[in-house]
Amino acid sequence: MKKKILSEILLTILLMLAATMISFAFFQFGNKNIANITVIYSLALILTALGTTGYWYGIAASLYCVTAVNYFFSYPYFHFNFSLDGYPITFIGMLAISLLTSTTTSTLKKQRQAMADREKALAEAEREKLRANLLRAVSHDLRTPLTSIIGSSSSFLENYPELSDGERTELIANIRDDSQWLLNMVENLLTVTRIDDNSTDKVKKSPEVVEEVISEAILRLKKRLPDIRIRVSMPNDFLMLSMDPTLIEQVLINLLENAFVHSGSSDPIDLIIRDIDDSIIFTVRDYGNGVDEGQLPYIFEGQRSASPSADGHKGIGIGLSICKTIIRAHGGTITASNHADGAEFTFTLPKEKENNNV
Repeated sequence: MKKKILSEILLTILLMLAATMISFAFFQFGNKNIANITVIYSLALILTALGTTGYWYGIAASLYCVTAVNYFFSYPYFHFNFSLDGYPITFIGMLAISLLTSTTTSTLKKQRQAMADREKALAEAEREKLRANLLRAVSHDLRTPLTSIIGSSSSFLENYPELSDGERTELIANIRDDSQWLLNMVENLLTVTRIDDNSTDKVKKSPEVVEEVISEAILRLKKRLPDIRIRVSMPNDFLMLSMDPTLIEQVLINLLENAFVHSGSSDPIDLIIRDIDDSIIFTVRDYGNGVDEGQLPYIFEGQRSASPSADGHKGIGIGLSICKTIIRAHGGTITASNHADGAEFTFTLPKEKENNNV
């Protein structure tokens, strides 16, 4: 704090000295118009107000400017003379202008700081909302697989002799499937943590080939869901986009997996990529039950409303909430809607300026 005060005092003194030296230079070259001197000192006052905090620096500088004009640049030079014709009015006018300049500039700085604090508070509120939604989704979604794992393992251990081979296999398969789902949830949560660790809510992006990111996401997903069928439609042109490839792969995996699990259809899922002027659009379209209209307004908020048409599967809330977090961190948008034969999820990723002509 003391260091900041000293630096602002030093800045004020240097600006006043610089204004005085420039004014003497004007006098040296024969330009003794006091109006020009007043302009120089007024500029120094504005710079002082911009470079310091509080009103006192501007007030002190204002008093110095009025005094300097009287002492150095008003006849008789190097003497104080407040009895000159009209000088009291000039003195009061200069002091008023100086004080108003300092006060106005300081007020603008405070308003700018208040706006920055408000934006910071809004960003923090958004992060808290995300955390609350994720916690709500996790607390709800963890119960089902954990209960299933405990129940299946207990049945396997307690009733092993009475179980047939098919029943044993079914119990082990249930444990495996629920454990895999829990692992996927942990990966999603780690993804969000990776974003939240960055205080600017942005991600580290690098130029990536869109086709390679899509191929890697599909390969990873097919290891988990061998029966999934995906039709990819994209331009023949070479597409390069600035992104975090791991995070975008996670978005594609979440959306494609949701389409496979929740659509209730065995038809192939369409992954459509379109290239427009300032962004690239990704659409995941399924041909199944669609999304309940009552859930659409909340589907990216990490929560699910009760619905008689719900498919009963777990995990859609937190996965889509994470998708929204990733896309927004990339500066893009994500939406959900129904079409005539199912549901579709669309997200856009903006092009960087340097990549617009690729």
